[in-house]
Amino acid sequence: MQCELACAWVQTGSFQPSRSLIRVQVFDEEASYSPYGCVQCNEAWCMNACPTQAIVIDPATGAKVVLDAMCIGCHLCTIACPFGTVWTTPGTDKAAKCDHCGGQPACATACPTQAIQYVDRADSQDWFSGWQKRVHSGYVTGMGAAT
Repeated sequence: MQCELACAWVQTGSFQPSRSLIRVQVFDEEASYSPYGCVQCNEAWCMNACPTQAIVIDPATGAKVVLDAMCIGCHLCTIACPFGTVWTTPGTDKAAKCDHCGGQPACATACPTQAIQYVDRADSQDWFSGWQKRVHSGYVTGMGAAT
């Protein structure tokens, strides 16, 4: 869970995992941990839901980032995010999400097992399509296919 501490430190200057923009899901029964954070969706439902256009694309990193000065704290982005990775900042009640730390994510640097890696999308394979095809295939071939 060092990623949470590193993120909180870089983002807020404090070691408060609750203020981290990445979370670690603990599966006690399996004794495993799974980090999760914003996947920077192409469709960006959080960005599309924002009535004040407070979520924009950072030209340097390509990350969808929250402009704190423009955020009114309506929480529509939090509701719109299908992955649950847009959070409310304690004290300000405004949105917060991963901004890739300006291109050098602290979570990836701090991860002792390299479970978190920061790679350029142009250089990576479409990691999501294989899973998506399996799910779609299972659904279409009889696990509830719509007619």
